Amino acid sequence: MSTTTTIDARVARTPLGVEIVTGERGPGRLPGERAPRARPHRLQATDGGEYLFVGLRGAAVPPDTEPATLHLAPGDVCFYDARHPAALDFPERFRATVFLVPSDLLGLTPADARRITRTPVTRASRLGTLLSPLLSGLARTASQAGPPVGEMLAWNAVNLLATLAAEQVRAQAPDTPGAPDGQAPVLGRILEYVELHLTDPDMSPEGIARAHHISVRYLHKLFQDEGTTVGRWILRRRLEACRRDLARHRRGSRTIAAVAGRWGFTSATHFSRVFRTAYGMSPREWRDAAGRR
Repeated sequence: MSTTTTIDARVARTPLGVEIVTGERGPGRLPGERAPRARPHRLQATDGGEYLFVGLRGAAVPPDTEPATLHLAPGDVCFYDARHPAALDFPERFRATVFLVPSDLLGLTPADARRITRTPVTRASRLGTLLSPLLSGLARTASQAGPPVGEMLAWNAVNLLATLAAEQVRAQAPDTPGAPDGQAPVLGRILEYVELHLTDPDMSPEGIARAHHISVRYLHKLFQDEGTTVGRWILRRRLEACRRDLARHRRGSRTIAAVAGRWGFTSATHFSRVFRTAYGMSPREWRDAAGRR
């Protein structure tokens, strides 16, 4: 990561490639994984203050042939592809908080990442009002605290960013074709419901449909139109939550079975099998790799 244009910067590093950079910056380019070859997006602001940026590592998003100029205001949260860091057209001095996070830790597909890097989360939005100051405070404290407190705060920030990213993906998704009048927003409410009930092992399509006053058939159609199924989506989100927990909890602090049970898996054997299928290694190998990194 390059931070050559950062003045008085603090950098907090955690396992699995998460970094938090805070500091005062002059005009330049956001931190990235390598020198960009393509013409980058340009981020523009006219006011001083603090801005929050989330660099997605490993997002595999092809650069736009016609890069856009995005306009930001203090407190806005802007996602960008860390392989193609954005150029900044900002006041001479402003405060920046930059999270560099592997996109898979946020549960993002390349298509998801492409969606959210085009639309900043404004400070005036519902989630922006709630999360912008919270993320800023977590970043400052994490960069000043030593391990393990700093790591724990950084992982809390990652979890908040995952929530913010999921909300942005839903907001940027096209309306579901063929949905009844007034029902297009129902998918967003369903996804939020799933997030809130991931720890419930009894969550089922029938229960989800009943909670939203729709038929099970229509529920399955909503997910089919998004290229997935209800079961696969729930499994994916549970596995991502387990993976974050396993990276945070070292050997001896919490058993693998306890982590799996916390997120709705009733069988440790089944959890180990689906985890290996999804990530190419066992939960134990993942936790040990996180500990070494």
